Amino acid sequence: MDFKSKIILIYGPTASGKSSFAIKLAKKINGEVINADSMQVYKELKILSARPNKEDYKNIKHHLYGFQNVKKKFSTGHWLKLVNVKISEIKKRKKTPILVGGTGLYFKALTDGLVKIPNIPNKYREKIRSLHKKIGSKKFYSKLVKLDPLIKSYLNPSDTQRVIRAYEIKLFTKKSIYEWFKNTKSKYEQKDFYKIYIDFPRDELIKQISYRAGKMIERGAILEVKRFIKLKVPKNRTASKAIGINEIKDFINKKIQISELIEKISIKTRQYAKRQTTWGRGHMSDWNKIKSNGLNQFLKKI
Repeated sequence: MDFKSKIILIYGPTASGKSSFAIKLAKKINGEVINADSMQVYKELKILSARPNKEDYKNIKHHLYGFQNVKKKFSTGHWLKLVNVKISEIKKRKKTPILVGGTGLYFKALTDGLVKIPNIPNKYREKIRSLHKKIGSKKFYSKLVKLDPLIKSYLNPSDTQRVIRAYEIKLFTKKSIYEWFKNTKSKYEQKDFYKIYIDFPRDELIKQISYRAGKMIERGAILEVKRFIKLKVPKNRTASKAIGINEIKDFINKKIQISELIEKISIKTRQYAKRQTTWGRGHMSDWNKIKSNGLNQFLKKI
């Protein structure tokens, strides 16, 4: 296969070695790396987001890393506009764009298009969230199925966030979320992409996550969070949800010891990795699955 003519996509759970694999691949096929991780866009979250280091930047050109202020809103739509420009620029230089990250929604927006649903007022959304809290997940899902029967074929009752989103969209727009999806298209053809899903064994991933949590503390994550606190970032900003911020705040306030801090960050990261894997299973069945121990073999074949 002529990889150089493709847009390469690399997805996998956190700590699965995506970034180092992307760099090796870029060296092999004369590529440039583009960020597809929602936390690595923030300049103030270098350590907690596990952004590539200076050495990586020297070896291969990287794009859309550490450019966004944590206080500013940054959506999938913002990312998609920027990434389309970067892909075009890289292709003009006769190089191969290699997108790497763990934000499934970014990849979905790129390959399937971004759903342009009208903004739903916050008061309206809060009312629906209150209903979910009041009646519980099971009854809420039953109400949603009555409201929007299409949901039953597509949406898992345990996917709380998407269930609530589907409910508010149907109630506000009178159209199913899947009708909105159906009318959405990517600017690219599916043949333009080569999609790689890194399949990392769960047991090994847990060890890697624990190791990385410890390394983050060694590299200065506590100081990074102290600086973050001083910025007074609003709680509703995406950056405020970065794994490690609340845990390190507890450590700074002497609520937990360092060993407990590392363990809490590890647990949160494992939970996130599980959600990433679940997303991959649900949305990336057509991607080329490569076992983590087969990545070097893959590179040799190119």
